[in-house]
Amino acid sequence: MPTCHGPVPSHLFPGGRPPLLLAFAGSPNVGKSTLFNSVTGQDVVTAHYAGKTVDVNVGRTEIGGSVVSVIDLPGTYGLDDSSEVSLTTRRALLDLRPDATIVVLDASNLARNLALAFEVLDLGLPVVLAVNLVDVAERTGLRIDTARLAAATGARVVETVAVTGEGISDLMIAALEVAEEPRPLPTPLHRYATGFESSIAPLVATVERGENAALCLEGRPLGLQLLEGRADVIGALEEQGDSGLLRVAAEARSSLGHLSGGRPSFVLHRERHRLASQVALECISQAKVPRSIPWERLATAPLTGIPMLIAALASIFLLLFFVGEFLAGLFSSAWGRFVSPHIQNAVEAVAGDGVLGSTLLWGLDSGIEAALGIGLPYILTFYFLLAILEDSGYLNAVAFLSDNVMHRLGLHGRAVIPLVAGAGCSVPAVLSVRVLSTDRERFIAATLVSFVPCSARTAVILGAVGHYIGIGPALGVYAVTLLVATTVGVVMARMVPGTTRGLVMEMFSFRRPNIMIVARKAWGQFLEFLVVVIPLVIVGSIVLGGLYESGWLWNLTTPFDPIVVGLLGLPSVAGLTLLFGVLRKEFALQLLATLAIASMGEQAADLTAFMSSTDLFVYALVNTLAVPCISTVAVLGKVLGRQRTTLVVAITIGTALLVGAVFARAIPVAANLLG
Repeated sequence: MPTCHGPVPSHLFPGGRPPLLLAFAGSPNVGKSTLFNSVTGQDVVTAHYAGKTVDVNVGRTEIGGSVVSVIDLPGTYGLDDSSEVSLTTRRALLDLRPDATIVVLDASNLARNLALAFEVLDLGLPVVLAVNLVDVAERTGLRIDTARLAAATGARVVETVAVTGEGISDLMIAALEVAEEPRPLPTPLHRYATGFESSIAPLVATVERGENAALCLEGRPLGLQLLEGRADVIGALEEQGDSGLLRVAAEARSSLGHLSGGRPSFVLHRERHRLASQVALECISQAKVPRSIPWERLATAPLTGIPMLIAALASIFLLLFFVGEFLAGLFSSAWGRFVSPHIQNAVEAVAGDGVLGSTLLWGLDSGIEAALGIGLPYILTFYFLLAILEDSGYLNAVAFLSDNVMHRLGLHGRAVIPLVAGAGCSVPAVLSVRVLSTDRERFIAATLVSFVPCSARTAVILGAVGHYIGIGPALGVYAVTLLVATTVGVVMARMVPGTTRGLVMEMFSFRRPNIMIVARKAWGQFLEFLVVVIPLVIVGSIVLGGLYESGWLWNLTTPFDPIVVGLLGLPSVAGLTLLFGVLRKEFALQLLATLAIASMGEQAADLTAFMSSTDLFVYALVNTLAVPCISTVAVLGKVLGRQRTTLVVAITIGTALLVGAVFARAIPVAANLLG
């Protein structure tokens, strides 16, 4: 069992590296995270790996009476230096030296995934291969000879179906057995082409004769890392003063480069993929199966895929509208009947019923109610729908279908996933941009996510425009928002330095999601949302409540009148709600009704008596386009840094004011021309 390891991130393992550690590794969309979630349940910690912005998940489970820590590494196709995701995965494997690494393979695309397995084996780590999605492979007539695969790789092999739980128990038992085997660092059994092996033999021999190690690598694994020119390994040997080994490594790289006509790292990459294809060909048999509807091809072909995408998005919108509205009504009724009276009694008992008590109720009663009232009906529902799209494989098809459009915005197809997620909540959507390859892509994607109408902004659009004016104008707000976001993306693609990488991705067969796993995933994401949002909402609502109850809120109208009244043509009081909407977007509409009644009396409860149709349209538009809620701003700061977050805030506010001013003048003109 390996005992050598690098610096262990204390925030992931406060007590140091656990005695038994298993790691899940694999490319995206092979069911790796589903396997991890099935093994660990909800007892999971999500955090950045040390020095990186990429998340890893850490959990615990019990296998045969032994408590085992499990880490889910980011999904990646390789351990090269092409992205922060692959760098994080390699860094974690070298630092932590897992007692067993479970490399998850797609049974329907074995050759593509085996290259990563060979790369992990080349690090000298104990490996168990989880051949997942065997049900999908069987539907296409594919059979995997697991015994032959085990012989070719030297690793234990277990077939699994993550969504049903099939084989998971056998997989974890095999991983524990491998982890507990007392042995030195394993030497991989696989070998590459004869010419390649001959060219690197002197380097491997020199490494094996030496006594020094770098980053816990010895023998052939160390030799291959030196052949690839890994900077961290070379740096570690330089610190040890092993100039002889470094000289031999440089000569081997030069010799291999001359013989192959390419960089040694590319040659080794090619050898891994060649061997992966060869092993897969030997281990796979194909049987005839009845023809079925090629849903994957239909979903990725523009002629059929675009109508399917429109239908899917329309279905999500309608489900959010009807199901969310129904659940919101149930929650509001239940809160008012069973929760609110107890909170009010408790606050009154502690702080009285004066200004202090009323201020606290803004946060502890109405604040929490508003956050949960949007979160449970709309955001949790959206997470559930999004998990279905993810686990079915459809989001992969959407990324492929939208790649050309995304390139015009300076992104690639995978960026569509955080943009879709933004329709539920901007917080996790911004967090998800970290999977993109470059800082440029993350900056552009996070900015565009900030324009996507989340569930809270949808509540304002439907409440202010849909309810009082009609569904047509409400859809008009969405149309304008889409046009604005597209324009901003095109401008940023031309102005932000850098280039957009091409999209290289696997296309997977669609599969039937497991509802229990979908529900667990949605609930876990929702809990993460609550952890970020609830404290900010409570504090922000208490501050706002204090300003309102003390009367200071009204003093803030005058400084903003030139913009609110002069530029946007809105009532002065509406500016306050837009300002404090940064605390909670949906609260802007609630506060608007409250302040309207306070200033004009009960007749202002009907907002059409207080604001014209143009006012309501402009109000919803500015609220939608302007800076996201404070929770999103906080997350933007973590992902982009302070400077770029400030720029995103400035872009959204400036755009909102410009577009709002244009429509405040254009709508009356258009109405006069048409009327």
